[in-house]
Amino acid sequence: MKTKIQKEDGKMVAFLEGRLDTAAAAETESALRSLYDCEEQDVILDCTDLAYISSSGLRIFLGILKNAKTRGGNVYIRGISGEIRSVFAMTGFINLFKFI
Repeated sequence: MKTKIQKEDGKMVAFLEGRLDTAAAAETESALRSLYDCEEQDVILDCTDLAYISSSGLRIFLGILKNAKTRGGNVYIRGISGEIRSVFAMTGFINLFKFI
């Protein structure tokens, strides 16, 4: 699992590549830790190259969302595949996030 964070048009963008499964969750959460501290700043989770997400990955996304909301920001997901979109739909996460 590879992650990269950069600023884009005043938003923090996290690029996720690979499989966000239980084995990769701790390292990925640590790599994304800076997104938890974005004060009044929107976050984009770019899933264009994300091949798989497990419940551990969903928990990370939810943590980022909760922290962003508490600090006055929003979380957007972009580039999500049909397969991952179905995971979001089955778990109800489709109603929690904004998709761009």
